Amino acid sequence: MPAPSSPSDTALDAPAPDHPPAGASPLDCVLGFIRVLESGGGGARLRPFLADSFLLVEAPHLLAPEGSTRTLSEVLAGADQSSDVVADQEFVIRRTTCEGGRVAVEADWSATVQMDLRYWDRGEVIRARTSSVFEVRDGLIISQNSYDCYYR
Repeated sequence: MPAPSSPSDTALDAPAPDHPPAGASPLDCVLGFIRVLESGGGGARLRPFLADSFLLVEAPHLLAPEGSTRTLSEVLAGADQSSDVVADQEFVIRRTTCEGGRVAVEADWSATVQMDLRYWDRGEVIRARTSSVFEVRDGLIISQNSYDCYYR
């Protein structure tokens, strides 16, 4: 069984790349993707990390009680609108585990809300503990299953 890495092994201190480096490991690909998300990158900046068949599956959570499944085009459109919803996103990576092309990431996420939401008002900081399992093939992320637990 692969050993989990420590947070210092997965620090997000480097600037967000424009695309995964050639020959990047699955972990490097996923961390690059997260860096772009954190920097507020829109669909055009996220696109180089994602396969044409990319699928995002979110388990039910506070903001989406029914959960959701989104295709590549839906994810990219949402990324282009994300700056209207949140700013100053931060991911603190707690642990990663990799096996082949599968990467599991546990992180603390926070952002400043840019509009009134069901449980938060504009200007408040929203926080969640997140776990995501990514599948990476040929240097591209083909899927992400997310399990988010929001703090109120």
